Formats: sequence, structure tokens, C-alpha cells
Amino acid sequence: MHRIFTASVASVYPHYVTKVEKKGRTKAELDEVISWLTGFDEAELGRRLTDGTTFEEFFAAATLNPNASLITGSVCGVRVQDVEDPLMQKIRYLDKLVDELAKGKAMEKVLRG
Repeated sequence: MHRIFTASVASVYPHYVTKVEKKGRTKAELDEVISWLTGFDEAELGRRLTDGTTFEEFFAAATLNPNASLITGSVCGVRVQDVEDPLMQKIRYLDKLVDELAKGKAMEKVLRG
């Protein structure tokens, strides 16, 4: 089991916020991207962060967006569409969406809309 699986989402979330805000995007946009991927509304996302939910628990409770499979490309040199472990792939999907948001990609493109 990879150690990220048992890490809390709340321990990584501030890094996501910093990454997108450094590039002129907002926490609200980040939350929108996370909601799109997971199906969590703002209140549920907040609860998950407050409760110290692990990535494993986070994605077990999520209803992955049907268009998540349209997320392609590389994160840290790994092609997200080629990741074999289902949980790791979901984490990489999230990483890829955060990267795209931080790179200034239009929200409708990030959300595969």
C-alpha cells in the first residue's frame, strides 16, 4: 500500500490551495474541481477535510464523475490513464486537475465540459 493512501486529504489540501493561488486561481475554483471529480458538495468536502479523512476513505466515499476517464496526461512523469491501481489513478486524476487549474487552463476544459 502506498503511503499516500493513508495520508489525510487535509494534509495535502493546503498545498493544492497554495499551488493554485500562486498562479492566480482561487480556493473556490479548486473546490469546484474537487467537487466535479468526487461528487462532494462544499459541506461534504469541508467535513472530509475536518474529519481527517484519508485518501483511501475519501475516494471510497466519492462518486467519481463519469467523465473522469477523459483526464489524460502526465503527473510527475506518470501518465494518469496508464496507472493500474484504481485508487492511485483517482489520486493522480486529482493531481492532474489541480495542475491544469494552476496552469491557467479554462475551467470548462479542466472540467471536461
